[in-house]
Amino acid sequence: MRHPLPLAAALALLALPGRAEVPDVVTDMPVVHSLVSLVLGDLGDPMLLLDKGADAHDFQLRPSQIRALNGAALIVWIGPEMTPWLDRAIASADGPRSLALLDLPGTVLRTGQDEDDHGAGMADDQDQDQDHDHGHDHGGLDPHAWLDPDNAALWIGRISDALVDLDPGNAVAYRANASIAQTRIETLDRALRERLAPAADAGLMVAHDAYGYFAEHYGLKIVASLAEGDATTPGAAHLAGLRAALESGAVTCIFPEAARDPAPVSALAEGTSVRIGRPLDPAGRAMGPGPELYPALLTTMGEAIADCVAGD
Repeated sequence: MRHPLPLAAALALLALPGRAEVPDVVTDMPVVHSLVSLVLGDLGDPMLLLDKGADAHDFQLRPSQIRALNGAALIVWIGPEMTPWLDRAIASADGPRSLALLDLPGTVLRTGQDEDDHGAGMADDQDQDQDHDHGHDHGGLDPHAWLDPDNAALWIGRISDALVDLDPGNAVAYRANASIAQTRIETLDRALRERLAPAADAGLMVAHDAYGYFAEHYGLKIVASLAEGDATTPGAAHLAGLRAALESGAVTCIFPEAARDPAPVSALAEGTSVRIGRPLDPAGRAMGPGPELYPALLTTMGEAIADCVAGD
């Protein structure tokens, strides 16, 4: 049973300054959700569209999610190169501000693996392999830009700016949270550079062409990828080239990937001296969402690579 407030208490509440209204924010991927969560801090929780383990490229919005998009004040997403289904939803949504991170000035961008460069021991026979599926080709732009921590630090600042524009009453909190998060990422980045320095000369093979930003930032050498796109199936000629690269001694470690079948990696490396590393999770698909996801993603990836190269 509810009891009415005493008149004096009610008048006291009316006299308090109004609390700033925190905007409703919708995010596409766990990584973006993590960055926004770091900026929001205790003020609110952004909505994450992708379910745990869901494919960022191929996702069907539920009616409740479409309603949330229409009611949001801000949508933060990587961009149509990563989540094309959200591009269409934003175009039909009424009113929310959209912040596509890949479009932000200052973002370091790179193209994906060149069609004629398939790593050591491989020629351009993959283009001749009719069984190869180029599904989810990103049109030249590599959208996995969050794997460069400089981009993440930049994006955090821009997310903070967008929230301040929408909610100036909480500007101090947003800017403080962003500064703390940026400092944390910079500290983590320095530690990873030191941790990964011994791995600079080791040849690495990965499950698909998603690690270019991480490799370029930390001076790592990716010899080849099992698949060039996020949902491609390597053909017989490509697999033969990969096997030749493994047998040539050009590869120190090969890595399976979270949410992908590890059997092809194990089969490819069988009978070689190449070490199989722990699964990498470039998009945080297997991780619990929240502010800790992005720092944990960088840390676990760096440690998996460093440990495998060291033979630990």
